[in-house]
Amino acid sequence: MVIVIAGPTGTGKTELSLFLAKKLNGEIINADSTQVYKQLDIATNKVQDKEGICHHLLDIVDITKDYTVFDYQIDARKAIDDVLARNKTPILVGGTGLYLKAALYNYEFSLKEKNNYEGISNDELYQRLLEVDPNTNIHVNNRVRIIGALNYYEANKQPYSQKEKSDRLLYDTLFIGLTADRDLLYYKINKRVNIMLEKGLLDEAKALYDSKIRTKAVMTPIGYKELFEYFEGNLDLNAAIELIKQHSRNYAKRQYTWFKNQMELQWFKVNYEDFSVTENEVLEYIINRK
Repeated sequence: MVIVIAGPTGTGKTELSLFLAKKLNGEIINADSTQVYKQLDIATNKVQDKEGICHHLLDIVDITKDYTVFDYQIDARKAIDDVLARNKTPILVGGTGLYLKAALYNYEFSLKEKNNYEGISNDELYQRLLEVDPNTNIHVNNRVRIIGALNYYEANKQPYSQKEKSDRLLYDTLFIGLTADRDLLYYKINKRVNIMLEKGLLDEAKALYDSKIRTKAVMTPIGYKELFEYFEGNLDLNAAIELIKQHSRNYAKRQYTWFKNQMELQWFKVNYEDFSVTENEVLEYIINRK
């Protein structure tokens, strides 16, 4: 059986995964699109103390390289199959929903060159999508997904919405979702940003800034690009920090909405005062479902 731990940032996914790995003879497979990269540690909240648990797909790509969902699909399935072959429990952990879907469902990616539709407005792209897929549920402003759906249609001559309905799981999987009341979650996210700064986020971001590397790997995680604005003199430090907190809260909201609409998760409300309560609730659920 494969176990998935998903949900918004700041809900304790890493802590829960370590607990479950110890209880269920498990190994952890990263499902965060920023944690696959080397050198990106504090801003991505990469686990520092692995507590003796084997982790897969952490620190595997140089920040000058591009690592796609297709790349992750290949690597994640290899890791899952390897862990299962050794009679252990694969535990996929992370907030990148597309990574989880690519690894676990019968997603197929076309190897043909993709059109990025440069210079075409969101409204025009959306109208093109409606012509080939009138049942789409993609929002008009979600340019990345619209382009992905158009490219999928070009490669497969099938509407993307039809593909979503036909997706099937490749593994026996339990999906766990962690959530929390919004105000409490936002408070925890703000506090976590402060902790990141105490751990040296400013120095980590400055080293990246000085490297002059501006790849997707560096500019995607929340925390670096905001501090780059501070280093450029466009923001004072307090404004940059507040922007990191705001962007982190917005990201958590988008994550929750995506998981709620795209995956069938068994949700557990996090007990921040005594996280062991949450851990044992999830463990009991898993044991009862095995």
